Amino acid sequence: MTSSPMGRITNIIDPGDALGEVLFGLIMALTWTIGSRLVLEKEGLNVQELLVATIGCNVAWGIIDAVLFILGTTFYRSRRLRLFRQIKAAKSESAALKVLANEFPIEEAPFSGKAADAEALYRSLLTLASRADPVKVSLSKGDLFAAIAIFFLVSATSIPAVIPFLLIDNAQLALRASNLFLIMLLFVTGYAWATFSGGRPFYAGMTMTCLGLLLVAIAIVLGG
Repeated sequence: MTSSPMGRITNIIDPGDALGEVLFGLIMALTWTIGSRLVLEKEGLNVQELLVATIGCNVAWGIIDAVLFILGTTFYRSRRLRLFRQIKAAKSESAALKVLANEFPIEEAPFSGKAADAEALYRSLLTLASRADPVKVSLSKGDLFAAIAIFFLVSATSIPAVIPFLLIDNAQLALRASNLFLIMLLFVTGYAWATFSGGRPFYAGMTMTCLGLLLVAIAIVLGG
């Protein structure tokens, strides 16, 4: 088992989901800090209000994302239970195989497969389903830990935005440092994403940085 903080988190939730939550949190924090720079030029910056708003926003969305994860997990398992019942209720083997083919289309898989191989896969799933018994949809301890991890991931991304204001007295300089720090973390997030997915880390880091800043700009323009 991986002992690093990120390794522990990815043992609880999917690495892509974890990095997606970090990206979301960084975008939320940047929306506040970059947006505040525009306010700074016109009205002056209230540092305390900025810090409270940044932390509060990320904590609130951390709670929302955690709840949405629980709802999504419940929906996914309920759908799988419904699929199981559809297979059991199928009047023939061909009908059951069609149900599986509709649910798991081989055409959408990230590899090329032959029709015979797809049928063999569906028959294996059908055999497994025919021998299994339905299980009541419920949440496990792991699901709750995953929801808590999501909450902390989104909430914790506000910390890098706050640190410069605690170390630098000049509000304008601290705001610049905060924005720079968050932008660097966008790159790190993209870099880590490619490390997990097998892509090109530097390219992914730059892409994530540009994409993140674009989304921040859209959020600011639309009043987010």
